[in-house]
Amino acid sequence: MDVMPQQPPESPQSDHAPPSSDPYDCPPQTSPRPGSEPPPAPAPAAPAELPPVSLHTTLRRAAVGAVAAAVLVTGAVVSVPDEEKEAAPPPVPGPVMRALTATNAGAPASLADLTALIGDRQSWVGTHPSDARSWAVLGSAYVEWGRRSADVAYYGRAEQALRRSLDVQPGDRGNTAAWVGLAALANARHDFVTAKKWGETVRARRPKDWTAYPVLIDAFDGLGQYAAAGRAVEKFRALRSGVPALSRTAQMYRNAGRREDARAVAQDAANRAATPAEKTDCLFRLGELAWERGESEEAVAQYSAALRTDRAHPPSLAGRARALTALGRTQEAQRDYRAALSRRPSPAYMLELGELYESLGLDDESRGQYTKLRSTLTQESDHGVDESLLLGRFEADHGDASRAVELLRAEWDRQHHSAAVADALGWALYRSGDSQSALAYAQQAADTGGGTARYAYHLGVIELRLGNLGPARRHLEEALRTNPHFSPLDAPSAQKALDQLGGAPAGHPPEVTPAPEPMPPPEPAQQSREPSEAPPVAVAETDVAGSTGDGASGTVGDPAVT
Repeated sequence: MDVMPQQPPESPQSDHAPPSSDPYDCPPQTSPRPGSEPPPAPAPAAPAELPPVSLHTTLRRAAVGAVAAAVLVTGAVVSVPDEEKEAAPPPVPGPVMRALTATNAGAPASLADLTALIGDRQSWVGTHPSDARSWAVLGSAYVEWGRRSADVAYYGRAEQALRRSLDVQPGDRGNTAAWVGLAALANARHDFVTAKKWGETVRARRPKDWTAYPVLIDAFDGLGQYAAAGRAVEKFRALRSGVPALSRTAQMYRNAGRREDARAVAQDAANRAATPAEKTDCLFRLGELAWERGESEEAVAQYSAALRTDRAHPPSLAGRARALTALGRTQEAQRDYRAALSRRPSPAYMLELGELYESLGLDDESRGQYTKLRSTLTQESDHGVDESLLLGRFEADHGDASRAVELLRAEWDRQHHSAAVADALGWALYRSGDSQSALAYAQQAADTGGGTARYAYHLGVIELRLGNLGPARRHLEEALRTNPHFSPLDAPSAQKALDQLGGAPAGHPPEVTPAPEPMPPPEPAQQSREPSEAPPVAVAETDVAGSTGDGASGTVGDPAVT
């Protein structure tokens, strides 16, 4: 098997031993990197002719030499016991061992170390094809590489390696590492039902195996099962303390809308981070939390701190671009977005940059980004990645809102009931003209989304369309209070709607400028899977006539959640 082309691997381990939980089981790497061998030493010069020495000089040198030899022998005899008492210093771990150490701790490894690990395990399984553990390590490393580089082609390689591991040693015979790898792969492909199945299989057999809980937390979050995710976080903390557990705890608090608790725990994690990769991840999380609170300058500072640790960290580049946009520094924001995309061609970054271009009136540039977005989503679908959520969001605002509804209803029918899916489906229904059905989904997103400004904005606009003026005003104010620059396109629309709403006479919905019409698709839309028939959402009729203030809204039935 070939080593990934993006980065040359570090020199392989000298003995290619199978991975172990002990980072010092294998000897350190001693061979230099390819292309980094030192230049050959120059040939020694010929000695110059020396004059002959006298007899007196010869006798004097012999006496001095005898004394020196006696001193050296005595020193050696005395020093040997002391040297035997001193323990040898531990070997310095190479990149493969650093990657294994990070993996065994549940922490991120640097991409360079991850590359070295992949090259090492590829070489090992080539000569030891019956090593199930190494196949599982290789498959899991492929998942992580594909996720962090946005190169989804590695997901197919990951599945082959993990299946090979299970062929050699089935999961019910102790190979739960391969099951955990399959759960991580399913999460990366946004198949949260399958990820939950694999994670729960491991937990049922080995309830004290901490490796099952991170994949379960991600699956529960993707399914919108936030209470179950919280319980999994608590169990993970009980089994595996440290920075990874603190990071998961901070995310749990963020999902619950406990922003100050999330910030405190995330800061604690950053203070304890032991490796550059771990530090970068923690600082990025602090930047995300600051951004969601509307603290753009603080967000820039945290993202920049992460980039001082890893100057090529794509999530921090994209996050800083988002915060710079909020500060009106759009030229710098474009620079950071382009840098992030050059390292990780993520469709989410393409959408954000396209919307920034659109907000600046750069229509040709925005269309170019949207064309790349469609092409990338098609490629990801070909590799088994479900991007219905992102594609639905894009279609609702920039393409075909009816198609967005189809995509997102199918996503909802797959039990993906997260706040993100509920928000996107509600917004797509509103954009397609069905505000009545949209309300219940938007309400669920606002209730479970941790106080996100975008969710509050969408709910407020939908309520405004239905004539529920009091709730609409409250939610639009909440969106702008939480983050007044949450979107270069939507934040100005939220402020305009709120300004118009404030001057409207009671009982008469104002004429609010609707959201901008979607731009024409730059190319034919990608074919989607045929969605299953979605059950109707029960929504009670809202009494719009004569409505005033908060009493205008009627009773809305929540979408059924399994």
